[in-house]
Amino acid sequence: MTVPSMSTVKPFMESLQEQICDGLQQLEPSARFVEECWTKESGGGGRSRVISSGSVIEKGGVNFSHVMGENMPASATAHRPELAGRSYQAVGVSLVIHPDNPFVPTSHANVRFFIAEKPGEEPIWWFGGGFDLTPYYGFDEDCRDWHRQAKAACDPFGADRYQNYKEWCDRYFYLKHRNEPRGVGGLFFDDLNEPDFDHCFDFVKGVGETYLKAYMPIVERRKDHPFTEQHKEFQRYRRGRYVEFNLVYDRGTLFGLQSGGRTESILMSLPPEVRWEYNWQPEAGTEEARLYEHFLVAKDWAEMA
Repeated sequence: MTVPSMSTVKPFMESLQEQICDGLQQLEPSARFVEECWTKESGGGGRSRVISSGSVIEKGGVNFSHVMGENMPASATAHRPELAGRSYQAVGVSLVIHPDNPFVPTSHANVRFFIAEKPGEEPIWWFGGGFDLTPYYGFDEDCRDWHRQAKAACDPFGADRYQNYKEWCDRYFYLKHRNEPRGVGGLFFDDLNEPDFDHCFDFVKGVGETYLKAYMPIVERRKDHPFTEQHKEFQRYRRGRYVEFNLVYDRGTLFGLQSGGRTESILMSLPPEVRWEYNWQPEAGTEEARLYEHFLVAKDWAEMA
């Protein structure tokens, strides 16, 4: 059994960023990823890769980071008080893709590894991550295929893993103040450290490598779908929900800001254009209403015919 260590996980995370950027670049003919390397004052740093104003991807970011510090931020110790007084290292890849076409859903994914250490004591370590899909104009086929890829990544690791992490995702990506989910979900997991390091790491590698398999076919199907300014307006309105979730609830955003992370990299998930309307409601029978009635409800998408 491999001993949990940063040196084992970090090379995979670096290569995963390369793999995902290469795959997404194949979808985008008119813009290129721009890379910026950065360092964190308390230790570590990362590589931010951002693409914008493309004909397929309006804005996207794929961020690799390896950061460290002498004390865990409050967002982490509140969740796990046993971490107080320990130094930490965190490594991961986090990405958000906001397509230009409103018929292509936004996607998000991240995989991460934490290790917290204290002299004379065993390290505390865990993995977390997942991926989720946020359509504006939904298609059953896209939601079904996305969840079937998620299930395929989980099935080798236990018959109940997909269902557990799918339900966790539905609970996590939920805007309590709006009483609605952010999208159609996918997978979410955290504090994963059982039964052992090798098992957990293999699972996380599978999740990270599944993202492109799940997302690229959806983009290919929908990127040339005709759309109007009305469709764009609804996309901008729904992107407001994305912003609300990331700034109010997202653990990664809170951890990054509280640990003194690089603000530009942390907030790269925010869309380029967004709007809010006071008490707006979709008209009955419209495509916009169908998003709320058919897609923004918990379903067993992987089991759909």
